[in-house]
Amino acid sequence: MGLGTMAQTGALVALAVLAGLMGGLTLMSLAGIAPWFEIDARYGGVTLPWAGVALQVGFTLFCVGLCFFLPASRRILRLEQSHRDFHMNMEDVARAYRTSHAADRAGLFRASSEFDSVRERINHLRNHPDLGALEPGVMEVAAQMSHESRELARIYSTEKVERAREFLRARQEEAARMDDTIKMARDTCDQLRHWLLEVQTEEALVRRHLGKLEADLLELLPQLGFETSVEDRARRGETVIPLNRHIGEQAQRLQALSQPQGRDK
Repeated sequence: MGLGTMAQTGALVALAVLAGLMGGLTLMSLAGIAPWFEIDARYGGVTLPWAGVALQVGFTLFCVGLCFFLPASRRILRLEQSHRDFHMNMEDVARAYRTSHAADRAGLFRASSEFDSVRERINHLRNHPDLGALEPGVMEVAAQMSHESRELARIYSTEKVERAREFLRARQEEAARMDDTIKMARDTCDQLRHWLLEVQTEEALVRRHLGKLEADLLELLPQLGFETSVEDRARRGETVIPLNRHIGEQAQRLQALSQPQGRDK
């Protein structure tokens, strides 16, 4: 019982005792056995000789009237107490059930029949250091609940849950490694793409330089006396003498100059 409940109960008892005392005193005063309250009261210069009697009777009626609320207050206190007890009992049942269910998941209970299974769970709860002081009814309810959920405890046993966690942990590590591999492959692809772009840029630059060099060479060869192509000769109107033709004409001139000298001798 809490301090507030004790204070409420004490106030109700004091009110009942006060109402009984005032009722008995007023009845004794009416019978002439006990004197009435006497109060020297005045109102506007007028003396009120019955002020004490009126105060006594009024306070007695007030206390007796409050007593009619005592049954309702008692019922409310009982309801609050039962609700508090029910809440505490349910907390105890839930705590005992969690302990029994955890032991069932760990595989501590081996009995197959319902009676042996419930008794085994009750003995486990009694031997538990934190639950030994619980009421037998609470232990019995928790043991029955644990027996009903034994299939759930078997499915989600500690061993299976740990094995599932290990499997998920391994999958998570594998996914992390795969992610690292994908990132590495992505970096390699980006590097190759960048490299290919550089090579293509350099090739385009080289082709442009080759084209410019070829144009310069084609422009320079006619000035040196070299024949470039038939189209160029036609375009230039045979103004350029090929190099082999020029060499042949020079050889013929030298031969013509040397022949008369031979006949004079």
